[in-house]
Amino acid sequence: MTKAAKLEIEQKGANSVYVSKLTLTNFRCYQRAVIAPNCSKPLVVLTGPNGAGKTNMLEAISYLAPGRGLRRAGLIDIACRNSDAETTAQSGVGTWAVAATLEVGAESVRVGTGVQQTTEEATGKRTVRIDGEAVAGSNILGESWSISWLTPQMDRLFVEGPASRRRFLDRMVLGLFPHHSRQVGTYERVMRERNRLLAEKGPGADPVWLSALETRMAEHGVAVAVARLEFAGQLAGQLAKADTGPFPRAELAIDGWLEGLLAGGMPAVEAEQAFKDRLAGERSHGRGADNGRSGSGVHKTDLVVTHAPKAMPASLCSTGEQKALLVALMLANARLQTALKGQAPLMLMDEVAAHLDMDRRAALFSTLAALGSQCWLTGTDRSLFEGLSERAEFFEVFDSAIQPSK
Repeated sequence: MTKAAKLEIEQKGANSVYVSKLTLTNFRCYQRAVIAPNCSKPLVVLTGPNGAGKTNMLEAISYLAPGRGLRRAGLIDIACRNSDAETTAQSGVGTWAVAATLEVGAESVRVGTGVQQTTEEATGKRTVRIDGEAVAGSNILGESWSISWLTPQMDRLFVEGPASRRRFLDRMVLGLFPHHSRQVGTYERVMRERNRLLAEKGPGADPVWLSALETRMAEHGVAVAVARLEFAGQLAGQLAKADTGPFPRAELAIDGWLEGLLAGGMPAVEAEQAFKDRLAGERSHGRGADNGRSGSGVHKTDLVVTHAPKAMPASLCSTGEQKALLVALMLANARLQTALKGQAPLMLMDEVAAHLDMDRRAALFSTLAALGSQCWLTGTDRSLFEGLSERAEFFEVFDSAIQPSK
């Protein structure tokens, strides 16, 4: 990175996150790859044919944030399958690493994450290091910066089941509440333990142990619901303030039993007790005790999005309108984080130009360039990014290799 670029980032203050160097080792299609943007421009554009490795590059960056990355892949499955026998023997089965230098305001931070293991039977555990020091868990990655992404797989978000929308919601919540994923993860882990106990023992399961598990489910479930409601309220404010433009104004609501209690004014302590009573009531009446499933809780919540100008559910909108609604939500989330945290998220936009007309593409690129942090974009056709030479650095990706392009 040049001194001029470094000075420009420092002048932005804390309101910026840039990747100045990214190194991949044994990651997906890359045995080893290095990309070093000079950070003089806010946009980084990767172009190349399908299957060249563009999305893999964005996925690597997504592991610089808490959670399971933009593909939600199994950790062992990420390791490069093209490694030769000698490389595999040296690194170990399933081993991969992502290392980056982030320019967070005026500070340079070295971040590393990956998996190390030596046998095929090993499950693989993700490790995280910041400035050379090992840290416990990936949640700490969300405390000093956040990363948001939009991928083609998310284009069907509004027509799929609620699970995808729930994950989308929780990923956005994570940008404001870095430990939200730990609350969600603990809730789901305790729920699985309760379900397993009910499935194995049925009505004969130990009621004391079940009550203890349900107490923990209620505690973490309410914490998850509170964070979702707080975020949704803040995001709704940003959406309402959005200027009329090429992206339609979206309205959103959270459809969940527990969230409904809290939104109706019930104190958190009372909501916890109500949830515990509901879980106990389900098994006492045979519901859940026979099939080992929890019928109520934040794992059933749905995110409801409406195209406000048309008063039309997002699921009934055209493909292009659904894409535009997704973009509107992502941009509102970025503005919200900037307003509340003083820092815009680093954005990853994979094949974002698909289903967007020329005016919407131009508006999107201008907005992304003005957010304050770096944004990475991919596309198969360089012509989709015409007019960005003053705001973007271009790289060409071909056959698992990456190089600057003019």
